[in-house]
Amino acid sequence: MRDWKDKIAVVTGASSGIGAATARRLAREGLQVMLVARRLDRLEELAGQIRQNGGRAECLPADLSQEGDRRRIFNEIETRFGHVDVLINNAGFCWYGYGAEMSWKTAWEMLQVNVEAVVQLSLSCLTHMRKRGSGHIINVGSISGSIPSQGIALYGATKSFLDNFTTALHRELSRTHLHVSVVRAGPVRTEFGEAALQQENGGHVPTEHIGVSAEHVAWRIWKLILRPRRVIYIPDWLRVVPWAELAFGWIIDRVGPLLLKNQKT
Repeated sequence: MRDWKDKIAVVTGASSGIGAATARRLAREGLQVMLVARRLDRLEELAGQIRQNGGRAECLPADLSQEGDRRRIFNEIETRFGHVDVLINNAGFCWYGYGAEMSWKTAWEMLQVNVEAVVQLSLSCLTHMRKRGSGHIINVGSISGSIPSQGIALYGATKSFLDNFTTALHRELSRTHLHVSVVRAGPVRTEFGEAALQQENGGHVPTEHIGVSAEHVAWRIWKLILRPRRVIYIPDWLRVVPWAELAFGWIIDRVGPLLLKNQKT
């Protein structure tokens, strides 16, 4: 804990699920966590829990679909602390159903939160991390970025972007003390599916009730901070998925539409 007690970690999407679990884990390891999400009541509740357990946490309520809010987050962090040591880009949401039924409003918000917010916060933090000569950005992605699937066309595309963006930055920063990593996670038991259902014309995500716990993902993220690398899979066996897509994608072409049709009826 002595090595991390003065480090600043920013966690987006911290009001629930992976974000909340990661914030608790990092605070327990001695980092001071900045909690970013829209729901201030949730953030304040989480911050209170962290403080009761001896950790340090502050709330930064913001709507990451808004560029002005994203700028304000970075400016506030810079004013209060001057730097960021660890950035966890976790905020994001899904929508499940036929792409033609997805409203442009939902699509626009997904692009803003899942893509633009990650890019803006990452590049802003990297500028200062390069001056300091250290820092770590972790982007919480999805295995769906490696295997295009029916029902989540735009969501999967945003996660493919995340994979590409992270890999390119990782290679740019090789042989430095700066790290950029992506977490390619499979199903995780969170409010993710419920949130997707609440979107306009959204449907049930088939995997919403299966998967690993958010606490397990938080533990793996902490291990990634201790031992930085470009990508981790959660669970580990999912590393075979990109190869499976190459070999058996034709099966998904045939079976996938039937699964989506059954899910929507």
